[in-house]
Amino acid sequence: MSTPESATELPEPPDPDGGVPAHRGDPLAEQRAMARSAAVVDRSHRGVIAVPGEDRLSWLHLLLTQHVSELPADSGTEALVLDANGRVLHHMVVSHTDDTVWLDTEPGEVPPLLDYLQKMTFWSKVQPRDATDELAVLSVVGPQTPAVLQAAGVIPPEGPYASAALPGGGVVRRMPWPGVDAADLLVPRGERDAWWQRLTAAGARGAGTMAFEALRVESVRPRLALDTDDRTIPHEVGWIGSAVHLTKGCYRGQETVARVANLGRPPRRLVLLHLDAGDEELPRPGDPVLRDGRAVGRVGTVTLHHELGPVALALLKRSVPVDAELVAGTGDRAAPAAIDPDSVPAEDTAPPPGRAAQMRGGLRG
Repeated sequence: MSTPESATELPEPPDPDGGVPAHRGDPLAEQRAMARSAAVVDRSHRGVIAVPGEDRLSWLHLLLTQHVSELPADSGTEALVLDANGRVLHHMVVSHTDDTVWLDTEPGEVPPLLDYLQKMTFWSKVQPRDATDELAVLSVVGPQTPAVLQAAGVIPPEGPYASAALPGGGVVRRMPWPGVDAADLLVPRGERDAWWQRLTAAGARGAGTMAFEALRVESVRPRLALDTDDRTIPHEVGWIGSAVHLTKGCYRGQETVARVANLGRPPRRLVLLHLDAGDEELPRPGDPVLRDGRAVGRVGTVTLHHELGPVALALLKRSVPVDAELVAGTGDRAAPAAIDPDSVPAEDTAPPPGRAAQMRGGLRG
């Protein structure tokens, strides 16, 4: 199969996780620990924004895609900021504790997101600030996460995104991904190493971002800028529900969200690809996915999973059949690829949607 030679000449994209350890000696063993027991990962390169002030919930409700006007204390969610056309600009995980809403975001995202928030304060009683120098993110992943937290002196909050203040400052938040159980700890940055020792002494294996990313890919959870591009709308990557509330209004991009939800299905969908790469170089994020030599999507996060082998997330045209023979990447990075049918949203394998499916879908591709 002929492929564009120019694809092999593209420079390797920067590693968004370059500021923290990729592994602690054995990334596959670290994955197994996450799947079977528990491991802790340093994700302190993530950005954090603090939003205190008595109007924090009502103000954020007007800006974010999620319903947060009545977000209870000690709870959380995920949310997005969209552009006027409904395309995703920012993704954040949200915690509400100690009269403050905490937003943690991708590395490097704080400056543009904070700039937007500060420009939208007007007369609202809020004081958004960069809290990256205050708090560092550590993530515990694995079925023994609650036991590790308890052994470390932390009472595990109950339920997805449930949050609580940590003794001595910071926040602990239960997460529904990656894997069967997880928790993020936003700890005082100056105490990051002490918390690391505390969590490993409590039974969590030290791990790197490679293991975390492998389980995230297995969970088919998207990551901004890796699994999205400048055209991505929330419906394409599974953020409806988890990060977008369909019945709320009053935020930028709402018209597109409502139109796609009510009229049909979005043009693309996020899927898991199994790669037949052998010892060859793996595709990179942004590489095309080809069917019969024609581009039908883009490669997202690529990883080596301890059980699944080489896998990747990919945004594909919705018209691509689940059993299609695909090639991910081009040139030296080309690898035969197959869609994991279990990763395809249920509404995409059903007959044309009725009203209930339309509420979750979008425009046909």
